[in-house]
Amino acid sequence: QVQLVESGGGLVQPGGSLRLSCAASRIIFSIYDVGWYRQAPGKQRELVADITSDLRTNYADSVKGRFTISRDNAKSTMYLQMNSLKPEDTAVYYCNTHRIVGLKDIDYWGQGTQVTVSS
Repeated sequence: QVQLVESGGGLVQPGGSLRLSCAASRIIFSIYDVGWYRQAPGKQRELVADITSDLRTNYADSVKGRFTISRDNAKSTMYLQMNSLKPEDTAVYYCNTHRIVGLKDIDYWGQGTQVTVSS
């Protein structure tokens, strides 16, 4: 059974930094596109950033220049470095792995980690 385990969330003051990690197991991590999503209370889950298997990155406009997504295929782990955090970044952050096999989307999700930005 595939597992994605997130860590690194917590409470941080505005302007601060956090680094999220997501370790994958029982999956050929390197062939998946991976990404981070977040969901704030009362809002839909949204894409924060993703990185493809061939290392192309994509960011939501709201986090460009502040967040950096990366991956270490040897460790089957993805990261999200979050700098200059704002209160509006407060949300539960989820990691995701995705690939398409034929006509089928294959997605796995982590359990989520809370990020709270508050003074």
